[in-house]
Amino acid sequence: MKVLAVETSCDETACAVVSLAGGSLREGRTIVLADVIHSQAVHARYGGVVPEIASRAHIEHVVPTARAALAAAGIERPDAVAATAGPGLIGAVLVGLSFAKAAALGWGVPFVAVNHLEGHLLSALLDDPAPGFPFLSLVISGGHTTLYEARGVGDYRVLCETTDDAVGEAFDKVARMLGLGYPGGPRVEVAARTGNPRAINFPLPRPASRPMDLSFSGLKTAVRTRLERHPESRVEDVAASFQDTVARYLVDRVEKGVALTGIRRVALGGGAAANGHIREAMVATGLEVYLPPKSRCTDNAAMIGNVAALHLAAGHDASPLDTSARARWDVTA
Repeated sequence: MKVLAVETSCDETACAVVSLAGGSLREGRTIVLADVIHSQAVHARYGGVVPEIASRAHIEHVVPTARAALAAAGIERPDAVAATAGPGLIGAVLVGLSFAKAAALGWGVPFVAVNHLEGHLLSALLDDPAPGFPFLSLVISGGHTTLYEARGVGDYRVLCETTDDAVGEAFDKVARMLGLGYPGGPRVEVAARTGNPRAINFPLPRPASRPMDLSFSGLKTAVRTRLERHPESRVEDVAASFQDTVARYLVDRVEKGVALTGIRRVALGGGAAANGHIREAMVATGLEVYLPPKSRCTDNAAMIGNVAALHLAAGHDASPLDTSARARWDVTA
């Protein structure tokens, strides 16, 4: 079974072809046959993603990207077509979703609508070795920060989540404060390499309502306050201290999740999971940690195809062609 997958939830036009080796969950794992990504560099000049520009770029690039993926996989017609149906920028999601539904209808093959978050949540299953169920999955990106208990394909429980800013959003805002530009995550990481992570003692935020959850708004404010009161602070030290605080905060929540569930297998996913310091901090816990390649952390269609292939192999129904795009979509619903 070969699946053509389309991902257009934000500013990456991505298409991939995947195949579930063996054809069932017990017999094998998802193999990536082709993975093509067109990145929209134009957003850097605006300091963030502009939804209208992103949507128009997807319209321009989705067909050639899909053709390139099919050619790279050496096939003309897939056995199924999948696409991100949300959450994401609604105009951007609509482009890939509409293309995928039309392609599935034209080829006469099943269509699968995929939750973008489930793509990140299960992205570690694309690697070898892959975690077995159950495992904990920490999804950290520009719009989401959630720790899930993954008990099986389609069976997830939220253990904790951010009550305000997501990790990637906090990195972007701090990078702006430091004058590092966009995208913030990679630029903060580069600056932090020559900084002292213990130079500034930023407090670990503690949400009052649900102590297990996370909050990054207070940490962002702490950075701003530090810069206002101590303008002489080295950018590199602020970046390193902020990054280290985020890493320790995430480790703290993962360890609480392990204590709560007794599950020691932990996978990371999402754009912020590409951060080297966060990855090192997770490995240092001594838990059974699964880290996708950095290319699988950012938005990609391989993870979308993976979810579709796993659901089809599990016997789940294909999606109706009138499936709507969603700006918000709870993966546990």
